[in-house]
Amino acid sequence: MKIRIKGNSVRYRLSKTDVTILVRDGYHEEHTVFATGTLTYALQRKEAEEDLTATYTGNKITLYLSAAFLKDWETNAVIGCDARMPLNDKDSLYLLVEKDFKCLDDTTEDQSDNYDNPNQTC
Repeated sequence: MKIRIKGNSVRYRLSKTDVTILVRDGYHEEHTVFATGTLTYALQRKEAEEDLTATYTGNKITLYLSAAFLKDWETNAVIGCDARMPLNDKDSLYLLVEKDFKCLDDTTEDQSDNYDNPNQTC
């Protein structure tokens, strides 16, 4: 699972294994360890039908996805989901969760567990 944070946006990209774990268990997390603490980033299933939401508590970012969205996500062609979560009268947080595709350019990163890129030509 990869996380990208830029300004008021948080993006999670999930490998095939990440999606399988999330759909099966309803929860998946990873950690980044620093010398002074650990950042945890997680995804959790929720029964409510509301949009994608997030919390940040105790050095942990958790994004909540609806059970309805996750039901067939492992086997369907849906790439992901996004939402803009209001924070106050003027600010919001953009959230995006998506399947991670193989890059089309040369990279040294292991992409064996990523989804085939739909823009790849044979």
